[in-house]
Formats: sequence, C-alpha cells, structure tokens
Amino acid sequence: MATIEVKNKDGKAVGKVDVSAAILAANPSMDTVHRAVVAEEANKRQGTQSAKTRSEVRGGGRKPYKQKKTGNARQGTIRAPHYAHGGMALAVKPRDYTKGINKRERRQAILGALHEKVINGSLIAVDAVTFTAPKTKDATNFLKALGLGEARRVLIILPEYDEVTTKCFRNLPNVEVRTAPSKDAAAKTQAFSARDVLVATQVVVAKDAMTRIQEVWG
Repeated sequence: MATIEVKNKDGKAVGKVDVSAAILAANPSMDTVHRAVVAEEANKRQGTQSAKTRSEVRGGGRKPYKQKKTGNARQGTIRAPHYAHGGMALAVKPRDYTKGINKRERRQAILGALHEKVINGSLIAVDAVTFTAPKTKDATNFLKALGLGEARRVLIILPEYDEVTTKCFRNLPNVEVRTAPSKDAAAKTQAFSARDVLVATQVVVAKDAMTRIQEVWG
C-alpha cells in the first residue's frame, strides 16, 4: 500500500492518505475501459428522434400528373423522398441505445483510470473541499492554490453531494464536480465514472472521498 500527500485549501501539505492495493494493482485491458466508456455514452442517449416516412407525411393523396404522355418519369405522389417536403427514406425512429456492462468490469475500468492518474502524479488529495458561500472566486483561488489555475480539465470528487461547493464550481467550464460511490444502493448521487477520470487532466479528491472509494470499490 502506498501513500499520497494530502494538501489543504492553501496548497500546503497537512498529511498523507493511503492508496489501496486494488487501485495500485488495477490494470484493466483497453477493451474493458472502452466498453465502460461506450456504455456510459450510449446510456446518455434519449433515443427519441423520429422522422416521417412517405406514408406519414400529410398530403400527396393523388398523382401529381397523369401516368403517360408527359415526357416525365411516372410519379404516384409528391410526398416521395425525392420531392421537397416529402417523406424520408429509411426514416430514423425512436429506439433504445442502452448498453449493459458487467459491474465488475465497470469497477475495474474506474480503478484502472484512477491507477493511471496516481502513477502519473495527476491525482491530488485534499483534506476537504468546502466553502461557506457559493462564490466562483473562492473556487478559482482554491484551484490556484493547488497549482491548477491553468489546468485544461479538472475533476473534483467529493465524499457526498454539497450544493454550495457544486455552485462554486458551476461557472468554471473546465471543472466537473462528482461524488464518491455510496454504500447505499438507493442513494441518488452523481458518482464519477471511468470517463470522468479519463478525460480529466487533473483529479482532486477529498480525503474522505478517497476513503469511501476504497471502501466501496477497492
């Protein structure tokens, strides 16, 4: 088991936190990680898109002109796909894009993503991420103290949902706030995913959140 340094809101070291062997030893295949990310992206799709076929478009109930002796190709309706305002050929219809993934595979993908951040030094542990008021300035100063003022994309993981903290970072387009997994299966939390970790250049984890991650997934 290894340890990483814990910093406070001013960027000063105040202790250390253990990194479980499950995270350090996680080495999922690229195929596992790919399936986890594809499943997450697919499950976000609503699948409500719908276009009309020629039989569903209003109008076009009679032939536009007679069958013969016009010099034109024969036509049965002006709602055919090659006409303006006509129906669509092979029209897309509502469908379910949901993709399933094994729970163990999903966890391995997440632990593998965290493993990569720990090895690269892109994971920063802090004692707490709390604010007294929803001010974007406080959130900006917090990131600057950790040396992340110019970071391209930051993921912040909280032990549990906090409305004030979420609002502090809400106006920062390069920051995403998520929570650690909960032991309560019925809890409605924005638990982070493998994709959240992979797309982030820097990950900031609260000390309590790190403990909960290792208790639930590690």
